[in-house]
Amino acid sequence: MEAERVLVTGGGGFLGSHLIDRLLDAGHEVLCVDNFFTGSRANVRHVLNHPRFELMRHDVTFPLYVEVDRIYNLACPASPIHYQRDPVQTIKTSVLGAINMLGLAKRLHIPILQASTSEVYGDPEVHPQTEEYWGKVNPIGIRSCYDEGKRAAETLFFDYHRQNGLDVKVIRIFNTYGPRMDMNDGRVVSNFIVQALRGEPITIYGDGNQTRSFCYVDDLIDGMIRLMGTEPGFTGPVNVGNPVEFTMKELAEAVIRLTGSDSTIEYRPLPQDDPRQRKPDISLAGEKLGWQPHVPLEDGLKPTIDYFRKLVEA
Repeated sequence: MEAERVLVTGGGGFLGSHLIDRLLDAGHEVLCVDNFFTGSRANVRHVLNHPRFELMRHDVTFPLYVEVDRIYNLACPASPIHYQRDPVQTIKTSVLGAINMLGLAKRLHIPILQASTSEVYGDPEVHPQTEEYWGKVNPIGIRSCYDEGKRAAETLFFDYHRQNGLDVKVIRIFNTYGPRMDMNDGRVVSNFIVQALRGEPITIYGDGNQTRSFCYVDDLIDGMIRLMGTEPGFTGPVNVGNPVEFTMKELAEAVIRLTGSDSTIEYRPLPQDDPRQRKPDISLAGEKLGWQPHVPLEDGLKPTIDYFRKLVEA
């Protein structure tokens, strides 16, 4: 692909900053847009002086008028602690942000990718989850601002595609981890690592037998870029994640072992609407993108632990 000017909304976030690194390495110009509600300048500090990088502080709930060749729409708080802090703003970011970015893509006649989520499946009754599954989502619960916001954004993307012929791509991201995760985002991987490094008890909500599938960030970004590179007309949605399941107890034990911590495990009540199982069926990603994850959990945990160790010791 020839060099292009690429807009990444939410570029100061965990995934956005890794995507920006990959795009710059490929020779593209990158316009990073973020309001830093949950993103961090520290995540893009290393590219601030890059000749092909530009940073713009902007909230996607307001229109944006720029000239670019394609758009990756990643703007939205993605962890329960963050998206429940201001739930109205969360759903506005998903819905109004989608409308504004789709309007920009329509005006410029360019492809646009939506970073959707496995949360659109809610607490699934189908296991593993395929893209055809419609999900089981509580529309009025404490997670609804995120779950339903992302579902509404998908609706908008497909309506813009059907109504305006817009080239849209929708990726459904499953649990992803790696360096640059927010230390205080409340996600299980960052929680467990920080607690272990501090020698605190590791808190597991529920009995520890609920499962998640953890995808290392490098694998996820590879899938995202491959989806954007598919032919016009292929919209997805496409599940991208690691289908290897681990229980919360297994993850906690791996983190304790790899950190050399003497932390114990404490069990607490399961939060409302927390899904018991989450595992992607990635057959479509294999077929259409030629994609599969390559980084085993322990191999990805090591650089993630190294990243958090520096933060904890700072």
